[in-house]
Amino acid sequence: MHDDILQAVYQVILDRKANPTDSSYTASLMQKGIDKILKKLGEEATELVIAGKGGVRDETVYEAADLLFHTLVLLAYRDIPLDAVYDELRRRFGRSGIEEKNSRTAP
Repeated sequence: MHDDILQAVYQVILDRKANPTDSSYTASLMQKGIDKILKKLGEEATELVIAGKGGVRDETVYEAADLLFHTLVLLAYRDIPLDAVYDELRRRFGRSGIEEKNSRTAP
């Protein structure tokens, strides 16, 4: 199943959060806090956009993986289980994107 690797990576991220070491990139991100995590997430999103525009498949795959990883770091930092994202995707599955967007209430 495709989401197994996401769950496995997420579990490692949670472990790095709970048991930080000096050699862990993830632990260093967690220790630097939300602003650093968000900055990295924004950088990775931009790099994915650039790779997607460039059209080189391998670069796009690499940058997509970076974006997914940093998204998982954000979720772990905020104590949001990956299953919450899966549940939201399941809720949206099979619905028109326009219908789904119109059904949202303002936060």
